Amino acid sequence: MDSDQRRAAAPTRRGGSGQARRADAERNIAAILAAAAGCFARDPQASMTEIAAAAGVGRVTLYAHFPSREALLGELMDRALREVTATVAAQNLADSPADQALRTLLRSSWQLLDRNLRMLHAARRALPAETVEDRHADILATVEQLITRGQDEGVLRADLPAHWLVTSVYTLILAAGDQVESGRFTSAEALAALEATVASAVRPD
Repeated sequence: MDSDQRRAAAPTRRGGSGQARRADAERNIAAILAAAAGCFARDPQASMTEIAAAAGVGRVTLYAHFPSREALLGELMDRALREVTATVAAQNLADSPADQALRTLLRSSWQLLDRNLRMLHAARRALPAETVEDRHADILATVEQLITRGQDEGVLRADLPAHWLVTSVYTLILAAGDQVESGRFTSAEALAALEATVASAVRPD
């Protein structure tokens, strides 16, 4: 092969090598996230060493993708909340009265949150409270839209600001999760209590 041919072939080799590295990185990230989700589901105190072992990667590889336990928990939380947001968006809440839509949102959200409860509990312990709330911004915006619409429709109380009712709903959801994590409620009991308490909090006088 002459020099021109070698130069023409070189980018192909480099491109192929780069694609292979990206594919390896994607596989490693997927393995780490799956392993971390399983580890945190069993033990919210799971360490990075345990997660690396479960993922079948070294600590250097783990830290190359997620430089801290907090970063890993943040990514897991974001993935769970994106799933909640997508599930809620598929519910066509605009087609129902706001009070019914709020109940639908609570139920569909709770099913997904309950599945990730221990991981989310670990994230809440590891991350600042304001960071956790910021990560809920999309779903909380949907709750606020529903409450505002319900106030306009007259089916939800209008004597308190919508943002305060959103904060109340958010706090109650966290409290329901804590009750399940502590063993005081089953998941079904927590959902029933959550629905009843939210309904009472937002019902017009």
